[in-house]
Amino acid sequence: MAVPKRKTSKARKNKRRTHFKLSVPGMVRCSQCGEMKLSHRVCKHCGTYKGEEVVEV
Repeated sequence: MAVPKRKTSKARKNKRRTHFKLSVPGMVRCSQCGEMKLSHRVCKHCGTYKGEEVVEV
């Protein structure tokens, strides 16, 4: 059975984990009300998408 010969150091462990992080979602301003919303989705505040009201608020 394969067993590590030496302990993995904190530096080596952290180098391996450099890409393991959270990413910020793509937020844009709503063209109707100006609230921040996720791109390509209906605005939760005013219910519009691409200038058209799709959800009655």
